[in-house]
Amino acid sequence: MNEELFKQLVSQINLGKHLPDAVYLHRDAFSALPKNLSQFIPAVAKAVNLDEDSWNLVKLFKKEFRLSLLHYPNFYNDSYPSLRQSLNVDLTKLSHKITSYEETENPPILHRKETMILPESGYYEHFVSITQEGENAGLYENSRLIGFKNSWENLIERHGYELVDGRLFRSSSVQQINDSGIDRHKTAIVRHELSAPMKSLVKHGYLEGSYSIFDYGCGRGDDLRELEAHGLDALGWDPNFQPDNDKVNSDIVNLGFVLNVIEDQDERLEALLGAWELSDKFLVVSVMLANENYIAQFKPYKDGVITSRNTFQKYYAQSEIKNYIERSLQEEAITVAPGIFYVFKDKIEEQLYLQSKYKRHHKWQQLTSPEPVESKDKAKLLITQNQELFNEFWNVCLELGRIPANDEFEQSDKVRELIGSHKKVFTLLQELFDTKEFEQAEKNRKEDLLLYFAMGLFEKRKPYTQQPESLKRDIKALFTDYKTAINLAAELLFAIADTKQINKQCEKAHSQLAASLLNEGHSLIFHRDYIDDLPLLLRVYVGAGLQMYGELDDNIDLIKIHITSGKLTLTAYDDFEKSVPFLVERIKIKMADQDIDFFDYVVEERRPPLLNKHLYMPEEHEKYGKQLSFDKRLAKLMDYEENEETQMSKVEFEVLLNKHSKQIKNFVLASTI
Repeated sequence: MNEELFKQLVSQINLGKHLPDAVYLHRDAFSALPKNLSQFIPAVAKAVNLDEDSWNLVKLFKKEFRLSLLHYPNFYNDSYPSLRQSLNVDLTKLSHKITSYEETENPPILHRKETMILPESGYYEHFVSITQEGENAGLYENSRLIGFKNSWENLIERHGYELVDGRLFRSSSVQQINDSGIDRHKTAIVRHELSAPMKSLVKHGYLEGSYSIFDYGCGRGDDLRELEAHGLDALGWDPNFQPDNDKVNSDIVNLGFVLNVIEDQDERLEALLGAWELSDKFLVVSVMLANENYIAQFKPYKDGVITSRNTFQKYYAQSEIKNYIERSLQEEAITVAPGIFYVFKDKIEEQLYLQSKYKRHHKWQQLTSPEPVESKDKAKLLITQNQELFNEFWNVCLELGRIPANDEFEQSDKVRELIGSHKKVFTLLQELFDTKEFEQAEKNRKEDLLLYFAMGLFEKRKPYTQQPESLKRDIKALFTDYKTAINLAAELLFAIADTKQINKQCEKAHSQLAASLLNEGHSLIFHRDYIDDLPLLLRVYVGAGLQMYGELDDNIDLIKIHITSGKLTLTAYDDFEKSVPFLVERIKIKMADQDIDFFDYVVEERRPPLLNKHLYMPEEHEKYGKQLSFDKRLAKLMDYEENEETQMSKVEFEVLLNKHSKQIKNFVLASTI
């Protein structure tokens, strides 16, 4: 083995953790190395008298004839294992040096272990989930801070987390320590930002001051301090940190990461029922989720596990916790996000939430101005003289898709004083404004309501005898009666199983959307920005899929409707603004099986590129021309069609770039020579 061959072989390695100057690889993955290299590394270890029990990783230098044999004795057991010993071999000078970290309090540690083993390893998925946890917590934003044990632990603490059995942990306890000796008080973790369930309330406008909030099991009160700083009516109780506080009824009660930490099933149910009893409007329930492989590493205790910190944890699957809530409360739990659910006691409030979830909000660029003519009667002249007032009235008509009731327009008294009833005003305005705008608004509102009713049927939600006044008015104006609306919604819901109709609507959507890609007979792909522009049947199809997943977060970029298989795929990319974004997460929702598959691409080297991105951009986009030109040049270089969905691994992508001595700089294919 000479230096030239060594560098050539190292450059061919597709596996491993790649840094600018080196590749890290576990010995168990040597089968993926070029044969010469896989035989050479153990031979070097033998030559320097290093036995097999004293190393398990190799660091191969890319630009030097050098390697290091590293010993991480707890590689498979620790999430972030510490280096015990390093043996550096300079193959040019034929010398080696051993460095021991056994007595060091701040040894180097490993991250992204999944990159160092084979994908078929039984540990691979577990290692991926560990890395994803750190990514989600924002711990990898500055790689210079994570290389040593102390700095890594300090970074975790600054982000408001603790390591419990190697996993990042945040939760709060409910009941006091009991005779079992379980240390429930240790589960309350300090946070420095709002918890996930509180963030969901912010997103839906529930923390704007109109609702009172009670945090049941508030831990150290981090959420409460933030809510109080905003002047909100927020109180909380915790058995360990705030046991003297009163439990008070509130509009919204948050039971955040509480059910996980109660080992007694009766007490757990008591906590859920107690929180439910205090809620006037709705209850927010959130829990920690985990898969069976992760749970299996702990000591079983009752229906959960005991952690190394002597805390109890009951980890849930998404469907399991939803069924538990619904079985215990005899109420429907609405999925908001993985592990987060809303349970409404106030059914009017529930309907308002669900309507807002499916309602499109119209952004009218400009109202058509009335043009007075000499022959117009006094009423129309009054409208012209009070143009701003009647513009506002017309805008409310467009928002509602119908004539507003008196209490739905703030300046109703003034309008009726000038002209008369809302109906009379609306009739006059139809002669002055562009009625096509209203016809479209009426159609949109009708579709939004049908989507809302269809989703209620999909979730087998009981029909309500009581309805918000606004909904009663909508039904009367748009459907005549409730039975008609429900029958139309049922027809829609049944139609999502009709592949011929889905195919027809996908073709229609492709012809109407500002940007999309139709794979005939197979799928329709579009950016999430256009979900509200889909034909109604496809909105129902997508809505049915999202009932299982929860609401779309800002990370999702593209949506794929599978025409024949009853599936919906959501994809997220590292930076969709780039000329070539790379896939970081793919979620496949299987409606027929009522199941969801999550695929994480945490390892950068395995992230597939999104090619022909211009297909998902509207032509009026400021970067469309630049993207189209770039996509054409890249497609010609790599010999694929520029107007089709093209799938390629990152390895293939980089090999083709290197073959042509090219690299991507923004929207330019630059030469590497």
